[in-house]
Amino acid sequence: MATKKFKTKMNRLETIVDAMETGDLELEKALKYFEEGMALVDDCHHELDQAEAKVMKLIESDDGQAVFVPFEGEEADDDASI
Repeated sequence: MATKKFKTKMNRLETIVDAMETGDLELEKALKYFEEGMALVDDCHHELDQAEAKVMKLIESDDGQAVFVPFEGEEADDDASI
């Protein structure tokens, strides 16, 4: 499971949540889904932490000091095209 891409993990997590929200699962199946879901959450959290560290490294100033700049996501890109 470690080789799956982040988006694939998130899609699987959504599938698990949808299945568990129905309430139609047997207890054993629900527990297996819960365990898988928690492992996926941990994996995704770890990947996000790594991505954050890369972003912070990229915005390090010339003198080696970290410069805290708000991360601008897709919304900022949309504003720039207006």
